[in-house]
Amino acid sequence: MRESDDDERVQRRERSRSAARRRDYLDLGAAPDDEDDGDASSDESPSANKNGKGGGESANKKSAEKDASSPAQDDEEEGQARRKKRRPLVLGIAALVVLLLAGGGVYYWLANRGKAFTDDAYTDGNIVTIAPQVSGQVVSLDVTDNQFVHKGDPLFHIDPRQYQFSQEQAQGQLDTTKAQAVSQRLGVEIARKNFPAAFELAKANLDAAKANLQLQQANYDRQKSLPKLATTQQEIDTTAANFAQAKAQVEQAQARLIQAEPVKQNIAQSEEQVSQTEGQIEQAQGRLDQAKLNVEWTVVRAPQDGWVTRRNVNAGNYVSSGTQVMSLVTTDVWVTANYKETELDGMRPGQKVTITVDAFPDLDLHGHVDSIQRGSGSKFSAFPAENATGNFIKIVQRVPVKIVIDSGLKPEEPLPLGISVEPTVMLK
Repeated sequence: MRESDDDERVQRRERSRSAARRRDYLDLGAAPDDEDDGDASSDESPSANKNGKGGGESANKKSAEKDASSPAQDDEEEGQARRKKRRPLVLGIAALVVLLLAGGGVYYWLANRGKAFTDDAYTDGNIVTIAPQVSGQVVSLDVTDNQFVHKGDPLFHIDPRQYQFSQEQAQGQLDTTKAQAVSQRLGVEIARKNFPAAFELAKANLDAAKANLQLQQANYDRQKSLPKLATTQQEIDTTAANFAQAKAQVEQAQARLIQAEPVKQNIAQSEEQVSQTEGQIEQAQGRLDQAKLNVEWTVVRAPQDGWVTRRNVNAGNYVSSGTQVMSLVTTDVWVTANYKETELDGMRPGQKVTITVDAFPDLDLHGHVDSIQRGSGSKFSAFPAENATGNFIKIVQRVPVKIVIDSGLKPEEPLPLGISVEPTVMLK
């Protein structure tokens, strides 16, 4: 029964379509099935065609309308009934969509009111460059890539033998200089006694020379005053020579006295030599300290706690002083967020921040605004923009904001530097 009803419905639809096509052709002035016959009749008797045209069209229209009125009307009524049934459902769905859009907009506005969000943010931290302070061959490597080390842990060893030899040489030079200083200090003590004694001896010799000069002068005067028969020429010559020799001895004694007279200056000179030697001791001590420091620097140690990264040294390599061989990422991690200049209104240090990490979605990080950089990122770039030259185009600038992480970090999952995060600052 149901199949017969469906077949009947299909037949009615086909009849309605054919009736509609007939109406279209009749509106154009000819029947689709009788088009050729009409042409022939027109050629044979145009008057008959003219007289019978109105009657044929009206008859065809009536018959087509009669044939198609019943199924077409039934289909139209059925379609209108279906549309009436679907209209409340469509209106309900449209109203629900409008309500959802309005609710979503209100929720988004309420959820983001008083907040500053950016996805132009990344983790940041301190990176310490490791470079040896002495040159030499690496004899052992104590760390591997991405290993965590503590402050003072050895990273690698440099061959220390040449620096140990320099240390021993500096130690010997220091010992020699110290011995010289001891000898000179003894010399100062001797000088403090010898120079005054030498001065007194010179004065005594001068007095003795003067006394001898008087004696020889008296003998010479006596020989000259004697009659020639009472003395001889030899006696006179002897006394004259003794007199001249006594004068020379007085002059020598005076010169020795002048030489021994600067007693204080001579003592000060000895003391100054001791001071000079003490300066040499300090120089030798400095060389020894440097040699010891070089030996200590042959063991390169970690300056801070952190992770070994970018290692480019192995055992057997020759490293030069000051050459970067690895880096150390410290445990201090913060977030650098580049906010638009239009988003900085109301942002202050100390405001709370929630942070999501793209690499670790399960982390719930919380922090606070530490500081706002006093300058946009383009201002500190290698080639800052010259807005005073050429055509100016206003571009919204970004300002780096430092955000310190207060809680939420997992010790077993340290955050790598430079990964993307999304901070949200609570402005109110």
